[in-house]
Amino acid sequence: MTEQPRVTAEHTADKRLRERARAVIPGGMYGHQSTALLPGAYPQFMRGGRGARIWDVDGNEYIDLMCSYGPVVLGHQHPRVEEAAAAQAALGDCQNAPGPVMVDLAELLVRTVRHADWAMFAKNGTDATTMCCTIARARTGRRKILVATGAYHGAAPWCTPRPAGVTPQDRENLGYYTYNDMESVRQAAAAAGDDLAGILVSPFKHDAGYDQELVDPGFARGLRALCDETGAALILDDVRCGFRLHLGSSWEPVGVAPDLSAWSKAIANGHALAAVLGNDAFRDGARQLFVTGSFWFSAVSMAAAIATITALAEERAVEAMERSGAELRDGILAQAHSWDLPISYTGPDVMPYLSFAGDEDHRLGDVFAEHALRGGVYLHPRHNWFVSAAMTGDDIARALEATDRAFAAVRKQIGN
Repeated sequence: MTEQPRVTAEHTADKRLRERARAVIPGGMYGHQSTALLPGAYPQFMRGGRGARIWDVDGNEYIDLMCSYGPVVLGHQHPRVEEAAAAQAALGDCQNAPGPVMVDLAELLVRTVRHADWAMFAKNGTDATTMCCTIARARTGRRKILVATGAYHGAAPWCTPRPAGVTPQDRENLGYYTYNDMESVRQAAAAAGDDLAGILVSPFKHDAGYDQELVDPGFARGLRALCDETGAALILDDVRCGFRLHLGSSWEPVGVAPDLSAWSKAIANGHALAAVLGNDAFRDGARQLFVTGSFWFSAVSMAAAIATITALAEERAVEAMERSGAELRDGILAQAHSWDLPISYTGPDVMPYLSFAGDEDHRLGDVFAEHALRGGVYLHPRHNWFVSAAMTGDDIARALEATDRAFAAVRKQIGN
């Protein structure tokens, strides 16, 4: 595979868009989507995508290993999803009331996810995690929510990782524990006392910039037992993982059912949608809430979600992603060994994270990512990657050719 040519002219489309953005968007793109974390060669604006390929505004093509940071699970422009979205758009999208498709989708989710007796809809993951916490408080009459230290649950003041504009009062009803450490959870629960409303947890530890950590089944069962004992809600943040690890809740294979779960990203293959699913014990808490948004009734996204979930099942998409992810993992590990580079390759195969030993400032990760990009693969040096069901054998082969060259660049950076 020849190295992907990069547009280096002084006035590229991407450069012009960055200059325009700086004038009208605070911080330009660097303040809007944390793109400052990416090496400078990365494009900031994309033109489109199809299957497992994407193109930037200067026409460069890449194998997509980020999938829009998770939403694209079946591949870009999946025909079945786009046909369903277009058919609903021809009828109506944003209307005075929801379309019948909302009930259809709620019924499908309840049939698909074991712990779900009901569903509510919103637009993004922060909506869903916030609603889960609010429902837990409404149901229990308590205030405290426990979260894992360093975990990301959205961009609202109560959970954003950035302190700017956030007051101590925004966080005063949070308690903190260490992921996979049940004793730390018990200590945090004891500190909350009779005011414990819920425990919020991710399916596995996927903090950006750190090696990932799969859940210990005993830890998951311990959380369930503690919530049963205290009457608090067990809340699973399935926004990032939902419908990638399992066609259902990500903890169904672990055998642990949450009371409430938050969903977004892959639920509609890139169309804007989020959902909260819950069991009957928390139905009344959900019924007490007033939550809405101008576009929360968007019927097009709901039609896309029905098509997405149906395709995930009929095309056995989770199994396809697992096969592709395993092939990618085996290739990456073999390459790292051949270049004598110690790496960590953590997390599920469909959502892997690569890091280099001792690379605390991600300098080597940046070198790897930039050279992978030049070889035609779009990945991230500080965030887990995503494998879509659209990945073909040719896509994986091309990706591995690029990563091999990227490992070579890291080896050169370190020296022989």
